[in-house]
Amino acid sequence: MIIHPIKAFSDNYIWCIQEETEAVVVDPGKAKVVLDYLEEKQLRLAAILLTHKHEDHTGGVREIVARHPESPVYGPNETKGLANRVVEEGDSFNLLGQTFQVYETGGHTHGHISFLMGDHLFCGDSLFSAGCGRVFTGDYEAQYETLQKFKRLDDDINVYPGHEYTEINLRFAYDMQTDNEKISKALEEVREMRAKGHPTLPTTIGREKEINLFLQVETLEYFIELRNARDDF
Repeated sequence: MIIHPIKAFSDNYIWCIQEETEAVVVDPGKAKVVLDYLEEKQLRLAAILLTHKHEDHTGGVREIVARHPESPVYGPNETKGLANRVVEEGDSFNLLGQTFQVYETGGHTHGHISFLMGDHLFCGDSLFSAGCGRVFTGDYEAQYETLQKFKRLDDDINVYPGHEYTEINLRFAYDMQTDNEKISKALEEVREMRAKGHPTLPTTIGREKEINLFLQVETLEYFIELRNARDDF
């Protein structure tokens, strides 16, 4: 199995999960880059997965489905109209010979979900490397509970967020904890990767527990304080 990041806009990743000649695409905010990649690799589109309703994650769906009308679209209720397989916490389904489990991961949007396939987590904007998504809903408790849910996952779970935000998130973390050697080292490594044009993703739950301040907070009050500081950074 290959999991390939298709770049879109300035910093989005559309994840393409490939098994032999079939593919599942996660959060296609842009159609052309996906269609071009499927054609280049001669892949049949088995399905589209949507984590939430934002346009930079869903904007390409209609055009892709027009070209691949047989492909189902899985997503939360907030993507109804695009998704013809509405799923929620506790649901599971099979694609590419793999089982995908659905987790409710609200906060960034009310209906945000994530998909766990084996040891691969596709989490949209609910978790980033060294960060988490803005709480556009104002429901900080939901986002805090989402982070607790991620913390309970195994350390070796690979994490595939929807954006390349690692460097700025680590800059913020370093600004908050200048004496944290793990964050300092991670920032240096990430700067080298980005200078070469390499993605910093996927990350792992274990790595995030070491460098992600949002996964380290132990109270809702401190999470709100930290999230507000990040919003103003």
